[in-house]
Amino acid sequence: MPMVEEVLAEAEIEAGDLDVIAASVGPGSFTGVRIAIAAARGLALVTDAKLYGTDSLTVMARAARLAGTQGAFAVAVDARRGMLYLGLYDDAGTRLDGPLLIAPEAAASLLPETLHVAVGSGAGLLAEAAVAHGRTLDAKLLALQPAAAALAEIALESGETSELLRPLYLRPPDAKPQAPALERR
Repeated sequence: MPMVEEVLAEAEIEAGDLDVIAASVGPGSFTGVRIAIAAARGLALVTDAKLYGTDSLTVMARAARLAGTQGAFAVAVDARRGMLYLGLYDDAGTRLDGPLLIAPEAAASLLPETLHVAVGSGAGLLAEAAVAHGRTLDAKLLALQPAAAALAEIALESGETSELLRPLYLRPPDAKPQAPALERR
């Protein structure tokens, strides 16, 4: 919330001036996704602004295009445990597939022949897996993260809003409920 206050101050507007509040709904860290959605919903409640949400890979794809990525490309994020969050995008930046939670080897088998670039923290893993399929991928923008400016552009272009944002979880949370104390005795 302090960052929201800073952005509003920099833009010289009040929270009540907002018409649309955009947030990424995942995939991503369980806690990060929940915080983003809760903050967006809270702001929307107090400001009467509309909500807009999209997946984090689409936001990263827009950021990659803004950074100069050309042609068809994959957004691959290291989801840990030998898995990737994957989105495939055409040369206009339109999503072809995803978001998926997928092993790098399986992801490499999905790549269109025209796709030669992967971006994101999992791009290197995807490029390594592509070699086994006789493919060469150029891994770029390994530190790429969803960018607020890219999210804002997508939200404005979309013109769509929602009454409620729901998290996009592609795998169950790591935390498991503890057994009641009586069961542990």
